Amino acid sequence: LAPLVTLLRHLRVGRVPAVVAAVLLAVLVIVGAGWLMGRQAAQLAGDLPRYQATIRDKITSLREAATGRGPVERVAEMLQELSNEFSNPVSKTPGPAQADKPAPPKPVPVEVVGESRSPVASMKAFLGPLVHPIATIGLVGILVVFILMQRNDLRNRLIRLAGSHDLQRTTAAMNDAAERLSRFFLIQVLLNASFGIVVGLGLWLIGIPSPVLWGIVAAISRFIPYVGVVIAAGFPIVLSAAVDPNWGMLLQTIAFFAIIEFLVGQVVEPLLYGHSTGLSPVAVIASVTFWTWLWGGVGLLLATPLTVCLVVLGRHVKPLEFLEVMFGDRPPLTAAEIFYQRMLAGDADEGLEQAEALLTRHSLAAYYDEIALKGLALAQHDANRGALDAKRASRVAETIEQLIEEIGDSDVTIEPEPKDAGERADGDAELEARLVEADGRVAGLPVPPDGTEPPAGAPVVLCVGGRNALDRSCGAMLAQLLGRHGVPARVEGHEFLAGPPMAPPDAHGIRLVVLSVLDASSPVQIRYAVRRLRRRVPGARILVGAWGLDQDGSGSLCDAARSDGCASRLGEALRLCLDRTEPAGDAARDAA
Repeated sequence: LAPLVTLLRHLRVGRVPAVVAAVLLAVLVIVGAGWLMGRQAAQLAGDLPRYQATIRDKITSLREAATGRGPVERVAEMLQELSNEFSNPVSKTPGPAQADKPAPPKPVPVEVVGESRSPVASMKAFLGPLVHPIATIGLVGILVVFILMQRNDLRNRLIRLAGSHDLQRTTAAMNDAAERLSRFFLIQVLLNASFGIVVGLGLWLIGIPSPVLWGIVAAISRFIPYVGVVIAAGFPIVLSAAVDPNWGMLLQTIAFFAIIEFLVGQVVEPLLYGHSTGLSPVAVIASVTFWTWLWGGVGLLLATPLTVCLVVLGRHVKPLEFLEVMFGDRPPLTAAEIFYQRMLAGDADEGLEQAEALLTRHSLAAYYDEIALKGLALAQHDANRGALDAKRASRVAETIEQLIEEIGDSDVTIEPEPKDAGERADGDAELEARLVEADGRVAGLPVPPDGTEPPAGAPVVLCVGGRNALDRSCGAMLAQLLGRHGVPARVEGHEFLAGPPMAPPDAHGIRLVVLSVLDASSPVQIRYAVRRLRRRVPGARILVGAWGLDQDGSGSLCDAARSDGCASRLGEALRLCLDRTEPAGDAARDAA
């Protein structure tokens, strides 16, 4: 009711009149629904005797079908009874001995007369069971009015309890919880009310008596997770079996509830709720089980709101972060962490599934920049602290190069068409923004027609791993991107730097060398590697790919390494390579 009170306050209605109006509206809705239900139930109770014969006949037919008493069996039993009648002798008149037998005594009728009660005792016996529900309803009403009247004061007290020394975090947590719960309750009320209206109309069309009653019952019972659907459908299904002598109405009712529940549960609810609650599906089931075990029916109704509050606490309070990890809908691992974990496990297939899911709307360079390179950076960090030995690092590199080869064999477009946010498979908005930014780094680059081979004597780009197999994997990604843009490239490992200082036989065709390094913490070693490359490949430009550094860091490294250029992203390196391998561009720069 708080949004309604806020709306009335914005219309310049006083706080007390706004609260009274909101509460009275809620009471009128509840009383009106109760009156409709009572009237429909009374009408249904008056018609129940007419349905008893139908129910009895159907139960008998079901029992006969279960015991195998079909028409043939009934005819055989009738013939057997007739045969017994013909074979039995005619009963004779009882003899004297039987006539002298005394008749059995007749039972004595017994009448139970209740104790006479006074009017006060009768009223007490009638009102006794109603006192507790009436008291509970009154207490709930008083609490609702009090909370709506003192909403701001209660908020301030909760902030003081949570810690007024960190108002920013406390306010963010309370706003997050309030927004999620308010949206969840509002959507739930509107959806369940619409569900009840559709159920009432559908049952009226089918011919079920008292459709208004079952529509209200369906709307109310759907607030109960899992069990509510059974309650909403159970009574109309039983009643349809009692109304129709045949089975047509029963089958129609079952089919109607199956279709509408499937549409609402699998189509409408995911579209409306989305990630409003912030709970994972497993968390919903676990929370319902736990709170129902703890508080029974009340826990079943409050399971989702209570768990939402716990998840919000875990999101904003560091010691309770495990609650958000266990029950929240955020991915437990980032895309880069999933990539690295799969490469550690030697599972290139799942890595390919992840890649294909993203490559339908983002470029290959964006995927490599924001996921593969960041996953390799995690591997390099583990290698630097001794948690990843050389053997396992080589295994990671082999799996990555297998993944690169499989991506090359798949139908991956160079410039995919971006999709709307509603069609995105992942819910990580931050990752999506970074991928879009990475797409911009390679937008507008020249792409050769499909099946076009590079011309003879085309400039070759050499990608050299700086220190280990992980660096070589980064170079392999760049080589694949260059090949897809019509520039031939080949990959060498860090052993290329340790070879003899003389130039290789094919050095004359190499126009550009890209030194790939993940660990750029030692500019001296990078400068030494650049010097070795200049001796081995004379006349070629040297580009340092310091993957993971920002632009300022890569610029400083470029000056320290004395290279011809630096790049911190594969998309940026791809643009530089395409620019510096154009023959016209090279001639102009040479003339300059």
